[in-house]
Amino acid sequence: MANFNVNVFLADVKSTYIKEKFVSLDGDDVVKVVRELGATDEDLDNLKTVSNNLFPDPTLPFRESRNGRFELDFANSKLNRIEFQPFVLSVGEDFVRHDSGMVRSFRGIGDDLQLNRAFQALLLLKAFIIKGVKMKERPSLNYSSDSLVSTVFNLRTITTPDLIGEPALEGVHADGVDHTMTTMLGKENLTDDSAITFIHDMREKNGTRWNEVNPNYRLGQAQHKKFLDTLLIVDHEIKHSLSPVHSMKKDIRSTRDMLIFFTRHPAVEGHVSHSYDSFNLHKEIPLSIDYPNFIAAS
Repeated sequence: MANFNVNVFLADVKSTYIKEKFVSLDGDDVVKVVRELGATDEDLDNLKTVSNNLFPDPTLPFRESRNGRFELDFANSKLNRIEFQPFVLSVGEDFVRHDSGMVRSFRGIGDDLQLNRAFQALLLLKAFIIKGVKMKERPSLNYSSDSLVSTVFNLRTITTPDLIGEPALEGVHADGVDHTMTTMLGKENLTDDSAITFIHDMREKNGTRWNEVNPNYRLGQAQHKKFLDTLLIVDHEIKHSLSPVHSMKKDIRSTRDMLIFFTRHPAVEGHVSHSYDSFNLHKEIPLSIDYPNFIAAS
């Protein structure tokens, strides 16, 4: 720890992210980052078990979920919790699934997660990495805005003897945002080939199963294996898919717990999410924290 410089480490990560359009971070390094940003042993321990407090997902029977919306306010160097809004992803955003275009409402993230300093540090880590990064622009987003919305999902994917959990039932896809970050919180009873993330060229057809893709369009792969293993993707420049969750012991339930951070510029009129893109502060469970100096000055 004494030789770990969070500024240098994150600068190197950001450089790789800009060059390659995706970057995978070892969880041990991410633990060092969040500790440098104020997380305690208690925060880290609590983060490992926060997924025990999830609720049935509105459209997927093998998943439990919560979500919350956060403003990355780069103009004022602040991170703010913003009010609940329904969530929608469309075919036009490279998301092809039975619930594409459906307006979904999730149970909200509570203080057990948002007040956890390790969780806050993950949001700050992402803010630093994506700040000022130029990418292919999505239609109907306001790229002149200094405020971005980060919709965070706390998800548990479940496999039982009767049900196969699919971290990406939609096959090859993008997430309709500018930047996607995925972080592992925990897993139980998974085989070694479970939930591998495959990275694809934009020419790959949306909805293609992970094992039916064109190998010429595959750009790489990553796998979340341990606590805080993290992957970042420039979402409108590459696509991704995932293999299912399989049980090592077939008669016992398997679980995979993740945080998913979808971050994009605000929607304008004509975007499928324009009606659900308020930046009003959350009144019931507020949060507002300042960026550390190295983020504010970057």
